[in-house]
Amino acid sequence: MTIKKEITRLEKSRVNLSINIGKDDVLSEYNELLATYSKTIQLPGFRKGKVPQGVLINKFGDALKDEALGKIIEKAVENVLSDEAFPRDSRPLPYATPQVQDEPKLDLEKDLQFSVIYDVLPQVKVEKWQGLEVEYPDVAIEEEDIGRELESIRDRNSIVIDKSEGEGAAKGDVVTVDYWELDDEGNPLEHGARKDFSYTLGSGYNAYKFDEEITGMKKGETREFSKTYGEDDKELSGKTIKLKVSLSSLKIKKLPDLDDELAQDVDEKFKTLDDLKNSIRERLVKDLERRIKDTKINNLLEKMIENTPVEIPESMLKMELDARWRNLARQLNTDVNGLYKILGNSPERTESIIDSWKGDATRALHSRLIVETLIEELKLEASDEEVEKEHERMASESGASIEEVKKYYESGQMREYLKDDIKERKLFDMFLEKNTIKAGKKQKYMDLISKNG
Repeated sequence: MTIKKEITRLEKSRVNLSINIGKDDVLSEYNELLATYSKTIQLPGFRKGKVPQGVLINKFGDALKDEALGKIIEKAVENVLSDEAFPRDSRPLPYATPQVQDEPKLDLEKDLQFSVIYDVLPQVKVEKWQGLEVEYPDVAIEEEDIGRELESIRDRNSIVIDKSEGEGAAKGDVVTVDYWELDDEGNPLEHGARKDFSYTLGSGYNAYKFDEEITGMKKGETREFSKTYGEDDKELSGKTIKLKVSLSSLKIKKLPDLDDELAQDVDEKFKTLDDLKNSIRERLVKDLERRIKDTKINNLLEKMIENTPVEIPESMLKMELDARWRNLARQLNTDVNGLYKILGNSPERTESIIDSWKGDATRALHSRLIVETLIEELKLEASDEEVEKEHERMASESGASIEEVKKYYESGQMREYLKDDIKERKLFDMFLEKNTIKAGKKQKYMDLISKNG
């Protein structure tokens, strides 16, 4: 098949691929399909494989042309895109299906001309990634951070006992509730019901965040109320929902004393409470160092984004949003269908949540494209020796053997993921070396966590 092609770049990282197939090739492909049917089809009055082509044309002419057209277009597009000489920057993204434009017609006496449009990898030109200046938050681990961790340890080592009869639920109590979302008439909705749901009051760890509304409830009590959600509640933002909650169990936590005995219960390597505190401080300092480094890199990438315009294609953004939707479902211990039910089978609510993610998702893709472009331009590689050192580091930090780590990464795909990670870290080290990064305003450790997640 002789094909002439022309590539035109469009907005939003799309390409228009125009294709021309000579009439002789069009006729040849049509005749090939006709011959196949003539040999295999069976019609009344004719033996199988003996139907004259003229009969087929008279009976199925339009349908044959439509099928031939589809096969010719599919074959032509596949031939063009699989050609090694076809420009790499004009190949469709793996998840971008070429769409035929303006429904071409098959005329056996003319060349076939048609075009397809699809998304391609955006063109990225990073003008400036060195000599930038950014700030990072000035954060230190303080005694209150150690104290918060100790309280968390006390909570995990607490015992739970029934609260006295007649007492109301208070922050920190362990409650077990049944709850339902109600319609306007007060009838329970199928999707918004949960039985025997237990959690710590005040933690907010329930889908409808009704902690304040059930505070003070007594065991066996049922309440109905309406709750309006603000902008901070992304999944339910702007919604007013009627709920019915029944409290079936109310327990109180009895916390252990903060002493050497607690430290020894946590891990036998701790002899005193001070040993436990020092371990906590060491862990938090390491976590802070990691978070500060991530913040520095993210702030530098934000600067690069400002200086590097990129058109994110729709299919790429959709893939990112779909991944975030699936991740939200996993966080709520359900699947995509279950998440949709939790949100009331509401297309509007679903669309609202996804729309709220678009800005952050676009920036994340923008950053990723800059990173991938610089890794390629700087020809950063990960040697076998570096991969081996990474295996040793992972084994040391995880407590696993080097053989176990190697086995996990022995498949080609996993090994490539590891190499990509090494190359990315090399680039980030260059970012930190080639740019000016100054300490900014003082900030609490917990504020840094809440901002960066």
